[in-house]
Amino acid sequence: MADRQLSALARIQTQVMWNRLIAVVEEQAQTMIRTAFSTTVREAGDLSAGVFDLKGRMLAQAVTGTPGHVNSMMESVAHFLAKFPAETMRPGDHYITNDPWLGTGHLHDLTVVTPAFLHGRIVGLFANTAHIIDIGGLGMGPEARSVFEEGLYIPIVKCFEQGRPNETFFDFIRAGSRTPIELEGDIYSLCACNEAGARRLIEMMEEFGMEGLDPLAEVIFDASLRATEAEIAKLPKGTFRAEIRSDGYEAPVTLAAAMTIGDRTIEVDFSGTSGLSTRGINVPPAYCRAYSCFGIKVVVAPDIPNNWASLQPFRMRIPEGCILNAPRPYPVAVRHVVGQLLPDLMMGCLAQAVPERVAAEGASCLWNPPLRGGTQVSGPAAKIEDFEIITFNSGGTGARATKDGLSGIAFPSGVRTMPVEATENVAPVVFWRKELRPDSAGAGRTRGGFGQILEIGTKGDAEFAVNAIFDRVGNPPRGRLGGRDGASGVVKLKSGAVLRTKGFQIIPEGDRLVLLLPGGGGMGDPRERDCEAIARDIADGLISPERALADYGWAG
Repeated sequence: MADRQLSALARIQTQVMWNRLIAVVEEQAQTMIRTAFSTTVREAGDLSAGVFDLKGRMLAQAVTGTPGHVNSMMESVAHFLAKFPAETMRPGDHYITNDPWLGTGHLHDLTVVTPAFLHGRIVGLFANTAHIIDIGGLGMGPEARSVFEEGLYIPIVKCFEQGRPNETFFDFIRAGSRTPIELEGDIYSLCACNEAGARRLIEMMEEFGMEGLDPLAEVIFDASLRATEAEIAKLPKGTFRAEIRSDGYEAPVTLAAAMTIGDRTIEVDFSGTSGLSTRGINVPPAYCRAYSCFGIKVVVAPDIPNNWASLQPFRMRIPEGCILNAPRPYPVAVRHVVGQLLPDLMMGCLAQAVPERVAAEGASCLWNPPLRGGTQVSGPAAKIEDFEIITFNSGGTGARATKDGLSGIAFPSGVRTMPVEATENVAPVVFWRKELRPDSAGAGRTRGGFGQILEIGTKGDAEFAVNAIFDRVGNPPRGRLGGRDGASGVVKLKSGAVLRTKGFQIIPEGDRLVLLLPGGGGMGDPRERDCEAIARDIADGLISPERALADYGWAG
């Protein structure tokens, strides 16, 4: 009896320590949000934060963050340890990189790793990633022909050594960016957030009398792996294939997958996927694995904590030469316009095994227009001050088996839509319209989410530029099980001219940029939709009577 009671108490204590660990990394992420200079972090939450053991294995991640950052960051810490072994690290050291192949896939993401020390001995590592506004080069856009044109390339280096800033590093950083103050401030923010996590971890370890993280890590990893394998074991076995199309740059891109569900593993083979692009829509393999694993996990094991062990059963074969396995020095700045389609592709495979657990396709790729103005666009004729800004916006998500899709919500990325006031406060831009886009949701028994309408100008309607990085224009989100497709996206001027979906383009003086964001696909036969739900959408101005009749056969 005493042994059983002791075992029960040990399990309770382990659960308490696990909950504390989640609180530690969440405080780590919130510290970054409170101190960040970039609106992408402060307003949109485009970041990740986590704690790792000394082997570089992620124990826990913050709830705040994106799959592309979290799951790529999970791989990146091992690269830091390969260059700077744990035994060489000292208190106050901070290490940084934006290498797309060692970090999270493009130069605009900075990853920082910081050691945590207990009584002078290293016990763990904290890592984070954040999207920054500018890293020099051509800026965030698809038009570079190599990664070296896309911005300042930072190898894994120390940005702080035992608490002292690496002044040479910061000189290079300041000289290489259009927004040097924001970039330097963001780096300090990343280091501060890791320090906050390290302090809380040490407090926790002292409270529980822990000498190291290994015992807790092994319990977390063992439980997570066994739970994930148990969920996989419940699935139908076999190989399931799917394809999805992206608008691409030079030509449309096909993403193909063959998913094999085994007793304890799920393996995905991307053979048949289109080849590499000459422009920056290529995807480094870590980013491919990040969003593919996420797309599987949200269907197969959504309630199991996301850590090193829970992702081990998901295995990827990404052929060389395909767009999902870009080698150095291919351009990768906007890898998200292809990579964020991967969860839809994974669900296309899983829809054949567990159709009741997947969603229809959604807008998926963020519509986050990088905007630029002033002398760097108009030269001496500029009528507004120089600015460089990016704002995050989302279309509709796909319908679910029993629920409608969500409107204006970022899935799979998970970033928050940025308030227009936050963007207008830091740049001379004006959002004249930001509203839901009627008739954009794919019809179905459950309908997709609605896209948005954005109309963007500058103060005085001065000339400015957009570096377009949009998708789902030529290939709208598809419905499932009889559901209709969502509406395609549109990129145009208010005056009516249609713009390219990707690339640097000028918005003339007196004109404005208009974006019609895609809607999510529907699920199931539209004729089976609840009449009250149709009437409610009509009353809210989201569906026109004409579309209600055409899509649902509903005449009121």
